[in-house]
Amino acid sequence: MSRILITGGAGFIGSHLADRFLADGHEVICVDNLITGDVANIAHIKDKRFTFIDYDVTNFLYVDGPLDCILHFASPASPIDYLELPIQTLKVGSLGTHKALGLAKAKGARFLLASTSEVYGDPLIHPQTEDYWGNVNPIGPRGVYDEAKRFSEAMTMAYHRYHGVETRIVRIFNTYGERMRIRDGRAVPNFMCQALKGEDLTVYGDGSQTRSFCYVSDEVDGISRLLFSDVDTPVNIGNPAEMTVLGMAEAIIKVTGSKSRIVFKPLPEDDPKVRQPDITKARAILGWEPKVGLEEGLARTLDYFKMKLGIK
Repeated sequence: MSRILITGGAGFIGSHLADRFLADGHEVICVDNLITGDVANIAHIKDKRFTFIDYDVTNFLYVDGPLDCILHFASPASPIDYLELPIQTLKVGSLGTHKALGLAKAKGARFLLASTSEVYGDPLIHPQTEDYWGNVNPIGPRGVYDEAKRFSEAMTMAYHRYHGVETRIVRIFNTYGERMRIRDGRAVPNFMCQALKGEDLTVYGDGSQTRSFCYVSDEVDGISRLLFSDVDTPVNIGNPAEMTVLGMAEAIIKVTGSKSRIVFKPLPEDDPKVRQPDITKARAILGWEPKVGLEEGLARTLDYFKMKLGIK
């Protein structure tokens, strides 16, 4: 049994990781200041091996007792969040990563950083491989998130090389599923809520920009495999099944049976034109690839959003 700390553990992916590690027999400590997390995501956990701490990880971070692993997932993670919370996003990527790495060093714990496909920016290669350095506008509106994560990767590798901290870096691509927020701002929850309410589905640009959507249980499985592997360089974890944003809107109208129309609005500044992970590394080293198809994943997500919206 390992004792595992998850920063951002009341968030979307963080809470699913807590479930996974508890199911695997580990002890879990969740640290979250609830700026974008929600205690509702962990309210179902009654296990005595689970502890929740309401705390801002940009401050000095310490917990009593041994720690085997620290997963740093604390951060606003959708455009609506990091555009509204730019300073907090930069602070948790810099100060928060520093504090979490310091705790890992003090405890002799393995450290896993939740990075993102946004480190690739608006990519000039397609699909994106881990050795691609990216095409990021550091002063654009999305730069606060992109550069926070790029800095956190650099700091993670510095602690690995200089202090000998055992580190892992996961680059997470678009992930969807239960526990996404209604007002999350990303494509799947936006479209799902609009369709269920009979509202127009808002597509930005002409909808030809592509994304690759991975169901959360697959994402969590890949992260768990990476944590307990010996891979200390970044690994893409995402679904390589690329589709257009317009295609996702049409898929959600179909799965919900909605009569909603699709309307188009101007594309936000620096919005990536393409996004698709090359998962050759994850397949070869972790033996991982996604298993849940889009139809099944959307059906599970639909049930959750119906519940959240009070729709039978």
